[in-house]
Amino acid sequence: MKPILVIFGLGNPGAQYERTRHNAGYLAIDTLSEEFGQGDWQDKQKFDAFIQEARVGIAPVLLVKPKTFMNLSGDSVRKLVDFYKLAPDTQVLILSDDIDIPLGELRLRMKGGPGTHNGLKSIVDIYGEDFPRIRIGLGGPPVGQDLSNWVLSTFMTEEMDTLRESFVGLPKMIEGFVLGDT
Repeated sequence: MKPILVIFGLGNPGAQYERTRHNAGYLAIDTLSEEFGQGDWQDKQKFDAFIQEARVGIAPVLLVKPKTFMNLSGDSVRKLVDFYKLAPDTQVLILSDDIDIPLGELRLRMKGGPGTHNGLKSIVDIYGEDFPRIRIGLGGPPVGQDLSNWVLSTFMTEEMDTLRESFVGLPKMIEGFVLGDT
């Protein structure tokens, strides 16, 4: 299957990162998997990623969790873009956490800089700023807390509930993106 769109949920692989703030992209892609996924997740070494085929309506889509760790997300993105000969500005969608947006808020942007996000920076270094992304709000760290330690810490139960609640609208957002209704 050649996908018309590849959706990457950014995060860090491994059980120790599963419920961390920086894995909001992985958590979001799991929501899309429940809604659109077909078959099981596959560990694809050649892409350095876990992938799952999906359908949004009749559109073939690929769901991806890079295994490169956050700071090298662009490596996995590049492998898939090159293999499927995709146009990053129209056939790639990145889901990533964002500390500058309130917890649980989702924002679709068609292009833009990486801000302080090293996963996005890794992709921007390869493709420039012209690729769509959905930014998943985390809110900022408490005053005086180190940013990297905070994004690698686990969500509190109430925070996870807020995030899951916001993900309820994510499949509709993706349908709108695929159908050009955004």
